[in-house]
Formats: sequence, C-alpha cells, structure tokens
Amino acid sequence: MPAILLLAAGASTRLGRPKQLLEYQGKTLLRRAAETAVTTAAGAPVVVVTGAQHEALLPELTGLPVAVARCLAWERGMGASLKFGLAVLRSLCATWTDVIVLLCDQPHVSTGLLGQLEQLRTTSGQPIVATEYAGVRGVPVLFGPEAVRWCQHLPDGAGAAQLLRQHPELVAAVPFPAGAVDVDTEAQYAALLAG
Repeated sequence: MPAILLLAAGASTRLGRPKQLLEYQGKTLLRRAAETAVTTAAGAPVVVVTGAQHEALLPELTGLPVAVARCLAWERGMGASLKFGLAVLRSLCATWTDVIVLLCDQPHVSTGLLGQLEQLRTTSGQPIVATEYAGVRGVPVLFGPEAVRWCQHLPDGAGAAQLLRQHPELVAAVPFPAGAVDVDTEAQYAALLAG
C-alpha cells in the first residue's frame, strides 16, 4: 500500500471554528479521515500534519497508529504542509514509493475509494491518480515517485491541484462525485448534516 499523508493544518478561517473537530455520524471529521487512512494503509506509514489547531486535534488521534507532525509554517499554505509532510514521511520510512494525500474535510472518502486510486495507478501506470468531481480533478490524490519529487518544488501557497493542472496528460482519474462535498462554511456543514 502507499504511504498516506493526511493534511489537517488549516485554521478553518471561513468556518470560524476548527472544521477538523466537526462531528459527522458520531465522529469528528479528523477521526473519520484518520481511521480511513489507517485502514487503507494496512501497515504503511500514515502521517497527520497539524498546524493551527495542533493541541486541540491530538485527542482525536489517540490510539491510532499515526505519526502526528506539526507544521509550523502552516500559514504559508497547503504546499508548505504538503512538503513538510513528505519530509516527515521520508524520515520515518525510506521504502515507500507512492503516497496518497487526503484532507479531513471530505467526509465521503472511504477505504474503497482510496483502494481504487491504488488499483488505477497499477493498471494505468500514470504517475498521478486523482479523484474527479464537479468538473475538476483533486484530492484525494495518489502520487507516484516522480510526482512526489514534483511536489517538493511546489510553492508554499499552492496545493496538489497545481500539479494536476500542470501535468494533465500524466493524470488518471477515479470518478468521485461525493468529493464535491467538503466543509468550509457553516452552510456546508448544515447541508452535510441534513444530507
């Protein structure tokens, strides 16, 4: 299995409270995402990158076999958190080649979906396998070794989506309509709960 990087460093400024700690179906979004990552990884390393809410998030990760790493440069943007997380992964385990990047604000991500990314990586041979929803390709996304190297040169303020736009010919995609459901505002959270 690929290693997994769960990015949870943001301050949730649009929401006004930590979205990582919003409850959905009896668990916080962070706990759901972390459990999904651990199950999918099946023993491969899982790194959770925190930032703005580090101390508040730690209890949600209790008992899970994950490495929690605080990105002090989280305010610079998702690229900073992504590069930091990749460096932590390298320091933990040099043997992984592929990495799945996911966020905690997409509550419909499942182990089945992440498994599809890995399957398509094997069958397509493409260095990037993204999910596709609402007319865009995005996270969760699986990066092969060469794409991981490209990630290390992303600007701090740019996320994985920039790589997907730069190299569309190198991206295979798994349809994931529910990926359009994320939680950035109170209205989106209310819609999720009403869902």
